[in-house]
Amino acid sequence: MSLNKQGTCLCKATRLNLTLASTDITACHCNMCRKWTGGPLLTVHCTTPPMIEGPAPSVYDSSPWAQRGFCGQCGTHLFYRLKEQDLYVVPAGLLDGEESWTFTEQIFIDEKPAWYCFKNETRNLTGQEVFDQFAPS
Repeated sequence: MSLNKQGTCLCKATRLNLTLASTDITACHCNMCRKWTGGPLLTVHCTTPPMIEGPAPSVYDSSPWAQRGFCGQCGTHLFYRLKEQDLYVVPAGLLDGEESWTFTEQIFIDEKPAWYCFKNETRNLTGQEVFDQFAPS
């Protein structure tokens, strides 16, 4: 299944065209994502790099293996990218229109603070399990 979606930043200067593998939503609870967003980062996974129209996004190398992109005008978070795999995840809130999303996975569950909890049944991965799956060799 392949799903084409569009989205914009808050000021609408940056437009994204995405191809998604599924309608699955993932939550990341790592300390960096919570610092970046003010809470858990809820994302969709792209099958190819997003097509970005408008001003080039500002990019921050948040680790040796990952980047975070944001609109240089309004600061909206646009993507998280694993450099080696060129894997992009995009905040679900950027996407236009409604979709039948399914909340399927939570990562860095071992860093999730006790003050919030999702009731959905999901696959849960610790930080180490995520690194084992995606970290550069």
